[in-house]
Amino acid sequence: MATEKDRFGAIRRQIRALPTGPGLYFMKGPRDKVLYIGKAKNLRSRVASYFQPGGEVISARGPMIAEMISKVKTVDFLETETEVDAMLKEARLIKDIRPPYNSDLVDDKTFPYLEITTGEDFPGVYITRKPRPRGSRLFGPFAGAKDLRQVMVVLQKIFKFRTCNLDIKEDDPKRRFFRPCLLFSIKQCTAPCAAKIDRQEYKKSVGDLIRFLRSRRSTILGQLKKQMAEAAEALQYEKAAMFRDRIRLIERLDRRGIPEEDVQPEVFAADPTEALMQLRKLLQAPEPVRIIEGIDVANIAGAESVGSLVKFIDGRPFKSGYRRFKIRTVKGIDDYAMIAEVVKRRYKYALRGEELWPDLVLIDGGRGHLHAAEAALAEMKAPAVRIASIAKREEEIYLQGSRKPLKLPAHSPVRKLLQYVRDEAHRFAQHYHHILRNKKMLNR
Repeated sequence: MATEKDRFGAIRRQIRALPTGPGLYFMKGPRDKVLYIGKAKNLRSRVASYFQPGGEVISARGPMIAEMISKVKTVDFLETETEVDAMLKEARLIKDIRPPYNSDLVDDKTFPYLEITTGEDFPGVYITRKPRPRGSRLFGPFAGAKDLRQVMVVLQKIFKFRTCNLDIKEDDPKRRFFRPCLLFSIKQCTAPCAAKIDRQEYKKSVGDLIRFLRSRRSTILGQLKKQMAEAAEALQYEKAAMFRDRIRLIERLDRRGIPEEDVQPEVFAADPTEALMQLRKLLQAPEPVRIIEGIDVANIAGAESVGSLVKFIDGRPFKSGYRRFKIRTVKGIDDYAMIAEVVKRRYKYALRGEELWPDLVLIDGGRGHLHAAEAALAEMKAPAVRIASIAKREEEIYLQGSRKPLKLPAHSPVRKLLQYVRDEAHRFAQHYHHILRNKKMLNR
């Protein structure tokens, strides 16, 4: 029988194989159940600190960590390019997997974005956790809200954009009589509210800001470093320190993710009440649509294929109802067969009366994926269940009994809700597949 010394010895051997760069580590218990997720600048060093001889370090971290370490059987990891990548992925995975010993990041708190309202005559620049549904350009998510607020002050001094919430129209004649705020007096805003700048000149400044945010920012950083050196040479140390601080803040702009890659679906969710009312009308359902379950599958070259199921109740994620499935019966790449397997394995419990049937089953895919789910339920002799699918790129929605797909407007609450469910299922499957890498962490 393995002793505590043997267990620690085996874990230390795993630790020696860990990389020394940034990433995430996963403390796993019996049956590869994830107990804790953490991030690290140096994976090997960080994980090794949990397993020092004598246990003094662990005791100092508190009873919960000591209890968790007593259950660890193996340690897994995921390398990332930067510490920021690790931070963003850590937050997403803790929300998805909900390890029992993680107390932080399990709530609905999200990372902020920098939003530029490009659809307006005079675009504003804002820090937000709830972007507008349309008419804006997003940068982020940013790893630190405090850093972002400080950077905003510096950027506004350089590009002089507005941060107010005034509705400013180019053809408003009253602008000429409007009194601008203090930011105009201290030269941090060009006051489009008071017609102190025309639309084209203002938009050029905003365009320069966008290009700056998209670029490596080397030009402006070079200018600031030159100004810092000149101030230091002139013995103007306070001025040099100001330029130094600005350089550091602007460099922090790189502490961010990419909207398309570091997805935060809850940020872009539509109002659930309105979405569900419209969805009920669209489906011609006699009763309210309350429970929606989304299904997706993922594979890499046909190997280690997995399926995911997410549950939404009243338009919001119900994380306790999320499930993962390792595909057992399908060889090679066959999305339709994999969808059918997940449907059969998921709804056999509802067929037995052990669980509720959802009001809508949403499949990630097109018409063929919808038909695969329909055929699987028919084979099970399941009662009538509403099924829909939503395809990526074109965002076409397929409904049972309808030959032509629906193409709802991008701002439609129904489309946004279905995209939210679809994206959750997709990410849940992908995260399971890529992050656990050929390990077993299945719910069923």
